[in-house]
Amino acid sequence: MNGGRIARAGYATLLRGLTPVYLARLWWRGRRERAYRHAIPERLGVYADPKPQPGALWLHAVSLGETRAAAPLIDALRAHRPGLRLLLTHSTATGREAGVPLLQPGDVQAWLPYDTPGAVRRFLRHFRPALGVLMETEVWPVLLIGAQQAGVPMVLANARLSMKSLRKGLRLKRLLQPAVNSLAAVLAQTESDAQRLRAVGAPSVQVCGNLKFDMTPPPELLAQGQGWRAVAARPVVLGASTREGEEAALLAAWRALPSPRPLLLVVPRHPQRFDEVAQLVQQAGFTLARRSSWSASPTAEALQANVWLGDSMGEMPLYAAMADVALLGGSFEPLGGQNLIEAAACGCPVVMGPHTFNFAEAAELALAAGAAERVNDLPQGVRRAAALAGDAAQATWAQRALAFAQAHRGATERMASRVLELLPMH
Repeated sequence: MNGGRIARAGYATLLRGLTPVYLARLWWRGRRERAYRHAIPERLGVYADPKPQPGALWLHAVSLGETRAAAPLIDALRAHRPGLRLLLTHSTATGREAGVPLLQPGDVQAWLPYDTPGAVRRFLRHFRPALGVLMETEVWPVLLIGAQQAGVPMVLANARLSMKSLRKGLRLKRLLQPAVNSLAAVLAQTESDAQRLRAVGAPSVQVCGNLKFDMTPPPELLAQGQGWRAVAARPVVLGASTREGEEAALLAAWRALPSPRPLLLVVPRHPQRFDEVAQLVQQAGFTLARRSSWSASPTAEALQANVWLGDSMGEMPLYAAMADVALLGGSFEPLGGQNLIEAAACGCPVVMGPHTFNFAEAAELALAAGAAERVNDLPQGVRRAAALAGDAAQATWAQRALAFAQAHRGATERMASRVLELLPMH
């Protein structure tokens, strides 16, 4: 047995042993997000429905961000290949919910199986896809080798790899390199990503750009956000996709601002934290309005509140269109930052912290385009965002943000073309 097989066998044995813990964690998360308790046997490659017709395009989008990014790619593939049948898999509840509108009659949606040989084998035997597309960073050793053995070509699309992940990948080279090497194509976001992916053994790497630039914000949400901004009648600062540890620091820095302050709109990255963040806002002494407490228009009480909590799903374009400036969540703690492109596409400039390794090139391009600023820490970011929100120069920043988002479109057609080359005709 070679080194790769030994590493993969050890990895699979470890995951088998952890399966009860994994299932218990899913059940625990299901207390707040009931979708995690839906179809749990699918996680083990066990299906209640009969086998679907073979030959679908299988696309895996792990969570919300990847599912949204996959939407323009799916649309382009359907446009070029009418009648395309899609198998759409996810790992998170938010991803699965966001994937429902992407489905058409004949498509199937399922959980990605746990990365053990039995679950992967049952998954591939049940669905028998013609081609698999994994979004961004989803390199699963057992899954990729299992697909290779089953004769299913695999593509890593919108692929990215940070320096941190590269170092980790090189440490786990015996486990990851055979899996990466099995990929039929790797469609990288940037040349830097491509170089790092080649360093871990990826073959056939092509730079295609970032699908997130091709995401089009729904016009109705943009209009609604602009309407709310007019009704609010004050500057608005958005805490976009904030992560654990950032909200408390944000609220403390917000308290230190002189009055009158802008309206602070906080949108946590993970929906299971909505109640927790609401408590933090109230403990900090601010009056709170939750988006979930009204329907079409903010209530009179909301218009008087100090802080709004964006406790809804799928409305980030609304929030970005309402805001004068966004503080980029995940960038003020060493978490790599969230997607800044979506805010820019809504005409919302961004103030970001020092940690943007998940979107390193996009962050640098935004800085160069004058669509974003970088600060050293959250207190500095809060002061800068509050100043910009009330500044006459904000309109110029907003135009730069829109121009930046428009300038880097085109990844969708490049990726769709490569995927279709590998997808058999039926």
